[in-house]
Amino acid sequence: MKFALNGALTIGTLDGANIEIREAVGEENFIAFGMDVAHARTLREGGTYRPAEVYDRDSRVMRIVNAFESSRFCPEEPGTHAWVRGALLDQRDEYLHLADLPGYLAAHERAGEAYADPERWTRMSVLNVARIGRFSSDRTVGEYAREIWGVHPA
Repeated sequence: MKFALNGALTIGTLDGANIEIREAVGEENFIAFGMDVAHARTLREGGTYRPAEVYDRDSRVMRIVNAFESSRFCPEEPGTHAWVRGALLDQRDEYLHLADLPGYLAAHERAGEAYADPERWTRMSVLNVARIGRFSSDRTVGEYAREIWGVHPA
């Protein structure tokens, strides 16, 4: 939220505060990706999530996951991050990391397209600032003081 107050565009999944941010700034000024809560719950509870299938069908995902086994991130200590690959491909991954990765990559491309159009990017950024005010810390603290803590200005 603090980034949006400063004009940053949000690239995010539609859960938590991101839902409220998107409502405030407008769908056209929010770059959404990923599953909704119901879909994630179905994958998690239904035991149908197969991260290896995501890995096998998307060469971008494969390249990213394989990078953890390489020395790319820590050349002085090869293999330091190899465990990450295993964690991502583990069927018990409760956070469904790979399930949303192709969607994130597509969202990142959409953000790049918006950025390549300075007029569009500026409009989106300005509208983020103009519409996100309800998330300011001043408003939030004041509301908490009145409605939750029962205190009033002196």
